[in-house]
Amino acid sequence: MGCGGTLFYPLLITLSVALITYNIIISANAPLKQGFPGRSSSSDISIDPVIELPRGGGSRNRNDGKRTRLFHTAVTASDSVYNTWQCRVMYYWFKKVQASAGPGSEMGGFTRILHSGKPDQYMDEIPTFVAQPLPSGMDQGYVVLNRPWAFVQWLQQTDIKEDYILMSEPDHIIVKPIPNLAKDGLGAAFPFFYIEPKKYEKVLRKYYPEERGPVTNIDPIGNSPVIVGKDALKKIAPTWMNVSLAMKKDPEADKAFGWVLEMYAYAVSSALHGVSNILHKDFMIQPPWDIEVGDKYIIHYTYGCDYDMKGKLTYGKIGQWRFDKRSYDSSPPPRNLTMPPPGVSQSVVTLVKMINEATANIPNWGS
Repeated sequence: MGCGGTLFYPLLITLSVALITYNIIISANAPLKQGFPGRSSSSDISIDPVIELPRGGGSRNRNDGKRTRLFHTAVTASDSVYNTWQCRVMYYWFKKVQASAGPGSEMGGFTRILHSGKPDQYMDEIPTFVAQPLPSGMDQGYVVLNRPWAFVQWLQQTDIKEDYILMSEPDHIIVKPIPNLAKDGLGAAFPFFYIEPKKYEKVLRKYYPEERGPVTNIDPIGNSPVIVGKDALKKIAPTWMNVSLAMKKDPEADKAFGWVLEMYAYAVSSALHGVSNILHKDFMIQPPWDIEVGDKYIIHYTYGCDYDMKGKLTYGKIGQWRFDKRSYDSSPPPRNLTMPPPGVSQSVVTLVKMINEATANIPNWGS
């Protein structure tokens, strides 16, 4: 019995990787029907369903007839209070920045991909596509696994006019108009210091075998923020979904990658499909570690910001003044948050000002 358990996981992983690799090879010429992850309606089970790509050209500018490079911004979210207030703030700033960009802006449409399986009360406020969640228990308490599956559904079922997609997150605030940073068949992505393919080469080789090339082909990115061609993402997304699920079922990968497992899965899937990324450190900042907004495009407020009343950072210890999105998991932040004390970094001051402006102008805030 013990021996069988020892052999089971390596065998399962080996078979999964073989199937993933096989489907990547055939995907360009043999589109398959999209199935629900983990379920099959027929005897043909595919670990990497491929969506047939649309035909025809991209959008064109009505004035000069030239091909445009518009990108569509997409944000996945649950229907939790926590995700919802962040999406409302994010969309407020998306609209304001887009309006300020003027003619020639490459910022196209916006969609919140709501993976709760049912509409909510903000459908009229935020353009929303309702996706189905994974089957009960499949995410194993790691709700982020719903993200790739939600993207697969959205890409399959929606007529997206733009040729590029910006994958963003609820806790992103757009500071200034974002140009299309992708070019020449390459995506554009923010490099994360904690995504380290070389460090975890042994684990990653289960999903990115040596014959695919050096492990450094895997970029140190997650799926967000990323600007990528729509057609490329249609190929990447099903692989991203299945690699995520396979990694979560793999005890070694799950332990190694923890809460960033889905990020590694996207990086691997992008590499498997030969989509490399231009790494843009100026894509976003992450307060309180980044102290100035500067020329960056996005504020990502994933970390708590704790300071004493002299403006000194007390990270790891609750400050006399603090802003942490996790403080508002069951109710949205109130309007007119207290501004940080003198001496606090410009990035944090800007963040709080922008949240305050959004909440002051969004109707029925707190409802």
